[in-house]
Amino acid sequence: MSYFAIKHIHMTTVGLSYLLFLLRGVWMIRESPRLTDRWVRVVPHVIDTLLLASALTLAWQLGQYPFVDGWLTAKVLGLLAYIALGVLALRPGREKRLRIAAWVLAQVVFWYIVAVALTRHAIPLAA
Repeated sequence: MSYFAIKHIHMTTVGLSYLLFLLRGVWMIRESPRLTDRWVRVVPHVIDTLLLASALTLAWQLGQYPFVDGWLTAKVLGLLAYIALGVLALRPGREKRLRIAAWVLAQVVFWYIVAVALTRHAIPLAA
């Protein structure tokens, strides 16, 4: 598959993953029963699997790898923070204020990852 096709899949799954995270956060804040719907628990994992597969394919095609290329390392570390904050935000059982704060912080981290991807600099403001 061509680089541009993989990049298109990657960018599409990034958008879908974020939109679902945003929606699930709104439902969390509103305490919506929709959060327990089966598709809400399954679809994000399918999208995120495609997202990860396309990211790995792009890294391989570009010959750039985390822990070798600084900007890609920053993206991976940002992704780990985003995942941790997302789990904290969307998993029930914690105080709602903490979950909302984690949800907001996860979005800040998401936009940092996007800025790193667009500039290919670990500190996007320095680009």
